[in-house]
Formats: sequence, C-alpha cells, structure tokens
Amino acid sequence: LLWKKIRRGLSAGRVQSVATRMVVDRENEIRAFQPQEYWTIDAQLDRVGKPGGFTARYYGNPKKNDLGSREDVDQVLSQIAGKPFTVGSVKKTQRRKNPAPPFITSSLQQEASRKLNLTPKRTMMLAQQLYEGVELREEGSVGLITYMRTDSLRISEEALAAAGEVIRSRYGEKYYPGQPRRYKPKANAQDGHEAIRPSNVALYPELVEHDLTKDQYRLYKLIWNRFIASQMENAVYDVTAIEATCENQIFRATHQSVAFAGFTAIYEEGKDDEQEAIGSPLPDLSEGEALMLLSTDPQQHFTQPPARYTEATLVRAMEEKGVGRPSTYATIVSTIQDREYVQKIDKRLSPTPLGEVVNGLMMEHFQNVINVEFTAGMEAELDEVEEGKIYWKRVLEEFYKGFHQEMEDAEEALKDTRLKVPDEVTEETCDLCGRNLVVKSGRFGKFLACPGYPECKFTKPIVERMPGRCPRCGSDVTESKKGFFCERSDCKFGLWRDNKFLTAKRITLDKQMVAALLERGRVRVDDVYSEKTGKRFSTDLLLEDDGVRSSYRFDFGKEGTK
Repeated sequence: LLWKKIRRGLSAGRVQSVATRMVVDRENEIRAFQPQEYWTIDAQLDRVGKPGGFTARYYGNPKKNDLGSREDVDQVLSQIAGKPFTVGSVKKTQRRKNPAPPFITSSLQQEASRKLNLTPKRTMMLAQQLYEGVELREEGSVGLITYMRTDSLRISEEALAAAGEVIRSRYGEKYYPGQPRRYKPKANAQDGHEAIRPSNVALYPELVEHDLTKDQYRLYKLIWNRFIASQMENAVYDVTAIEATCENQIFRATHQSVAFAGFTAIYEEGKDDEQEAIGSPLPDLSEGEALMLLSTDPQQHFTQPPARYTEATLVRAMEEKGVGRPSTYATIVSTIQDREYVQKIDKRLSPTPLGEVVNGLMMEHFQNVINVEFTAGMEAELDEVEEGKIYWKRVLEEFYKGFHQEMEDAEEALKDTRLKVPDEVTEETCDLCGRNLVVKSGRFGKFLACPGYPECKFTKPIVERMPGRCPRCGSDVTESKKGFFCERSDCKFGLWRDNKFLTAKRITLDKQMVAALLERGRVRVDDVYSEKTGKRFSTDLLLEDDGVRSSYRFDFGKEGTK
C-alpha cells in the first residue's frame, strides 16, 4: 500500500511505525507549544556585622508564589524595599543516594550515548566484540563482558562475591555496604540472561587497555565502573536549607556538599535533563539572625517546549512504553533513520517530510496497529506464545481479521489517490530559471532538482563538504556514497568507506571518524616516485591516540587504490 500510494521501498513494521509516531508526536507537541512567561528574583543578602554573604531566590508569601509578569515582580520588590531581612529557619539534613543498578541493554545504550557519544548501533557493535572475545597478550582470546542483550538485573552469586572483594581491596572496607546488593527486574522482564557486567572483575580496565581499541576500552571501563559502583556503599550529602524572610515574603537558599563519596568515587549516572545548579556554600547562620539586602536581580524567563528525542531518550521511552525488546532497540532506531522517516540534527531526532506523510497515512487508516498499546500488548502475547500459554495460530487469526478489513478499507479510501511528500526547499537557485532548488530522492540517493520540472529539467548533485582540508593539496574534502574524496579531480586523494585494512579490524570509516581525523591532522600523505607508474602517493591514518598507535596505509595512483 505504501509503495503504491507514496513511493517504492517503504516499510511500516509494527515496532518501527510506533517509534516513528513517537518522534512525530513529539514534534507536534513542540509546534503546538505556547511559551509561558515567568520571573525569578535573586536577592543578594549579607550578614550584619559579620562576613558571609549569599544569594537566595524568591519562593512565596509564605506559600509558593509563581511570578507571571513584571507587575508581580514589582509588587514583591516594593514590599521588601528598604525593609530588614531575618533568618526564618535553618535546616541541616543528610541525603543518601543509592547507586544505579548494573546495565541492561537499554540503560547501556543510553549511558554510552550520554557519556561516550556513541550511537546505540555502535554501542552494540562494540559490546558484541567485547562479549565474543578480545586477544589479550598474556591470556589469548577472552570474553570481557557477559551477554549484552538482556533486560534482567540478576547477578550471579560468584560475581557478587568477586565484586565485594574488589571493592574492599581497592577502595577500602567503608566503601562496601557489608552485603551484596540485589536489584529487582521490571515486571515484564524476560530474565533470560544476567545483567551486563565484566566476566572477570579482576580484569581492571587499565590492565586490558593496551589490548583494546579506544572505543572498546571506553565502553569496557563504563561497564566495569557501573557494575562495581552498583555494589558499593551509598553516597552521603550534607544539605543546608535557609529561609530568609522580609514582610512575610520568603527567599530560599540551599547548598549540598559531599559528606561521603561512596559509589560516586568511581561512577555517577548521567542525566538527559538539565539538573538544578547546586548553590554556593552558605555561611553558618542561626534562626532570627538579622540580614541586610544588598541588591535584587529580577530575571524574565519563558517555559521551554519538550526536547526532541535523542537516540538515548528514544530508547528509554520505548522501554518505558514496552515497545520493542533489548535485542531490537538499536535496530529500530537505526532503521527509522535509514528509511529516512527520521533525521538526526545536532544529536536530536526529528521527523522528515516523508516520515510525517507515512505516519499520517498509518494514523488515518491503521489506528489499531500504530498505537503503543497494541505494540506492547503484542510483545506480551508473544511472550505467552513462547511460554506455551497461547497457540500462535490463534494470535495470528485474531489479529488478521481486523487487519485485513483495515487494509481493504484503506485501499478503497485511497483508490484514486497518490500522497505527495513535500519537497525540502534549499537556498541554492536553479542555474537556468532562478527558482530555489528542492531535494529529491532517486535510485542513487538524494540530489537537487528544479521544482519547475518538466518545463525545467536542471539537476545537480548534493555535495557535502567535510571539516578539515585535503592533506595533499589543501582543498575541500567532499563526501560521496563510496567514501571521502578531494574536490579536485587532479589530486586523486580519497578514503574509501570499506577496505580490507579496516574491515579486518571491524572499523568502517564513517563521517564522524573522517571529520575527526582530518581536523586533528591525523591523515598524512607521502609522495613517492615510481618509474613504472609515475608519481604516486600513500596515506597513513592514525586512528588511536593511546599507548599503542595503529596506522593503516593506502596507496593511490592513476588507477585509484592499490
């Protein structure tokens, strides 16, 4: 149906359609968002006759009072102008923070995205390498982590005991809580494998660093730190909260300091949302103490729309809604981008015009299939099929009756219709008629075309220039389907995406890697003279920046790569 009504090559799988819908729904929320004005007032207060100033933020009178306009601010400022402040209350408490549980597939992908800037697809590829085995100099091939496609938080008793030994010997008795921590999995977890952990905690990251690539080491260290931290003592914070009052108006100041680092000595979980800033240290105040107002700083703000998904937050949302399984998260996120339903801009996901058209058709004619409840319910039914509680043909029969009718209704409703995908208009103009060129898709990828077709048939390729310069002649380097090449045809410098040197190491030269190599000057070109072929040159790529430096040499000549 999609091929006939939109274009060939499209698909609308049960899970990828819901993932696309989630991205489209978030975009619609952003478009419909109406920013609301609000204000804050920071008061710079000082002690009377003693050193120790601090900043407090307006809270209310005495209940919380949101300042929605400049008039509200002026009203508060007029009440406190020239009036004395006093310390209304001083509360000192301790807050304990528990460590995060060991990784499961979804949390590994999220944390690797936050801390290591790795996509879910790349994270799973690296994890697969660590699981299958890495050649260690003294031990041969060793699998460094347990199976990486899991939704279970279960840890073997042997691993728990080994982690306790490492914590006591490496960090001290006070960092171990006295007994192993055991985490409960979610209610719908399949619990087929242990949580992701080092297969041998005695293989400290620094001991295997010289045998791993840079990204393998970073991921292994992340997994090792998370697992060990999950078995360590809580972190303890001293929290001080002060209320300063003036004419029944309350200003608050808080500060938090580390009393005992606990698990945070080696690891602290990253966050997708912006965290509230911790205030500056507060003076040792007592209730009833007089304060002096030095200045006020009213600031206007506006509420912000919900943030677009990153790959990590989309995986988290899919997990929370029961969409997909640990083995499919990375594939789903990759597929909706490969299908050009979703695009990634500045690490954020937004729907493409094609994605919105496909989602619109699905929402209009296949409402029962594209909703989250159906997808999550199907996951539960498949689990029951696996457990032998439901016969699989019954599940198919119940689904197909309604789906078949929806297909017939959709074909009838769209009988004489072909849905048009809006063209993306660019700032480049047509050389023949001056119209703004639009982006079109063809058999060999995207290209620029004149919207005046068929009257004007002007087209031109899309040239994407890379950061950095050609290391041979200093010209721009452009990206094509086969690789990355100098824009000067007489230079012949190029880096092919797939080649036997890098594929043997499971490395593909992607855009991000080539940009980093060119910008950091890690591509070196040497001219070599040969009587047979005339002038040739070779290229060295420096891919590692740790102790062991690996380079791959390419030879180029008139016939291309040798």
